[in-house]
Amino acid sequence: MLTVTIKPFNEFTIDELYDVLQLRSEVFVVEQDCMYQDIDGKDRKALHVIGKNEHEKVVAYTRLFNAGDYFEKASFGRVVVSESARAFGYGHTIIKASIAAISKHYQTKDIKISAQTYLRKFYNSHGFSQIGEEYLEDGIPHIAMVR
Repeated sequence: MLTVTIKPFNEFTIDELYDVLQLRSEVFVVEQDCMYQDIDGKDRKALHVIGKNEHEKVVAYTRLFNAGDYFEKASFGRVVVSESARAFGYGHTIIKASIAAISKHYQTKDIKISAQTYLRKFYNSHGFSQIGEEYLEDGIPHIAMVR
């Protein structure tokens, strides 16, 4: 079971922040072999959706932005699920929680994301549709999607 909490940056405990940054680095930098600046200065502006398993380990995460803070529409990014937890459907859980949090905190249902292209069907299953052409972001094929 995944327990999801939503909080602004200044409410992170030091351990939560460490665990989130470790998970992001583990997946985006090491697993995906992508050299990029993960700590980009945007975390302070975001709301953070943190998913912990029954052992209180951070295994899923996203960060949310209000319209105008990243894209012209509200958005989420840095969607990550630890490799060992992917079989449990936590990706779907964290996306549903992110969509609900955007609706609640930003009072909008309009969302734009930059998704890794291979996840198109995953995001389609959550009501997102591709707009525009594929592009490279940090050397990885991405597509813009809206809901």
